[in-house]
Amino acid sequence: MKVYLGTPRGFCAGVVRAIDIVEKAIEKFGAPVYIKHEIVHNKYVVEALGKKGAITVEDVNEIPEGSSVIFSAHGSPPSDFDRAKLLDLTVIDATCPLVTKVHNEAKKYSSEGRKVVYVGHAGHQETIGTMGQTPMHLLDDEGVSEIPDWDESSPVAVLTQTTLSKDDTDKSVNIIKNKFDNLVVRNDICYATTNRQEAVKKMCDVVDLILVIGSENSSNCKRLTEVAKARNIESYRIGSAEDILDDWISGVDKIGVTSGASTPEDLVSQVLSKLKPDDIEIMDGPKEDFVFVMPPELK
Repeated sequence: MKVYLGTPRGFCAGVVRAIDIVEKAIEKFGAPVYIKHEIVHNKYVVEALGKKGAITVEDVNEIPEGSSVIFSAHGSPPSDFDRAKLLDLTVIDATCPLVTKVHNEAKKYSSEGRKVVYVGHAGHQETIGTMGQTPMHLLDDEGVSEIPDWDESSPVAVLTQTTLSKDDTDKSVNIIKNKFDNLVVRNDICYATTNRQEAVKKMCDVVDLILVIGSENSSNCKRLTEVAKARNIESYRIGSAEDILDDWISGVDKIGVTSGASTPEDLVSQVLSKLKPDDIEIMDGPKEDFVFVMPPELK
């Protein structure tokens, strides 16, 4: 068996920053530190930080008055900040700067009089945070949703969730383009999402099976398996090496292994140990050297 390792894979700059924020906050303020929603969508990471004193909650109202709270990398709606102020919480915002950019775009275009369409997944934390910034219409490519019934001449801006499939997003955007004449389209899919999807596409040319390592609630991991399947390559998302079924890999000579933007490299090593390949080839890919600054509360 030969394994092809995707490049790039694993942590993006936003995830590195979010994890660093939690660890530095515990160091500065002491445990426990509360986190509104999972800091990143990876069970392994959340459990590891929990052992250090990070308590994850889904509602700001669950946090004791006067405590310290970190808002997750996916972004939060203004209502969460308002509630935190009422509870006298010390808020540290770990929202990925690329998600914050989408928030700012939403407010900018809305203030200019444009109606906003957001292409994203209903119920995802990033979607909740972005749609809380200003009124907008959700176009969900995973569910049943409709193009808004606005006048064709209405000025419209299209924004996207940062972790979507580029191919699927292009389809949604083209539908909107055919409906409205006065349109501004922003490409908000982040560099890390795009790079990992391109790595999978390249892998599809040489492998028979692709294993994507990441948690079930990770949007960018789901997109990686979809990219592979769209190219008729069998693909499975796995949380860890324990999820690999013998039937998947029996008789398969060439396996691609990659991981989502919130997956630690330790999990990749564990998968390789289970596969026990005769050969490993690290595929070529762009170097990612982005570094995001820490919030002012932790500088």
